[in-house]
Amino acid sequence: MTTKHAVIPDSHADLLTRPLFVHLATRGPNGIPHVNPVWQIWDGEFLRFTTTHDRRKCKNVTADPKVSVSVNDPEQPYRYLEVRGTVERVEPDPSGDFFDVLAKRYGLSYEAPVGDAERRVILVVRPEHTTHQ
Repeated sequence: MTTKHAVIPDSHADLLTRPLFVHLATRGPNGIPHVNPVWQIWDGEFLRFTTTHDRRKCKNVTADPKVSVSVNDPEQPYRYLEVRGTVERVEPDPSGDFFDVLAKRYGLSYEAPVGDAERRVILVVRPEHTTHQ
């Protein structure tokens, strides 16, 4: 099933509200895909991710803001959600506060602030298309 204008379907919203790793795909130099498992938060309008401004993900979305995210249900592996969208903003997070939010959400224990806090950014993605099963 496919939807346009990307309202996340209620039937699959739990895949974003649970602390599941998602795979974030960006387009790298020369069009080569770059995919990594990442932490995320869905607020009902935007998906948010953290990275640093000097990592490949950030460089890729600065050059081409189109991204795709996929997540499958670990309890039902054939149940999945794909979200395609656009990075609307890359927000500075020099205190690493958003990293802290995600670390708590995903159960990571570490000593704050994160070591690369001064380079941290938040990728803010507006969903535009979903596919799910």
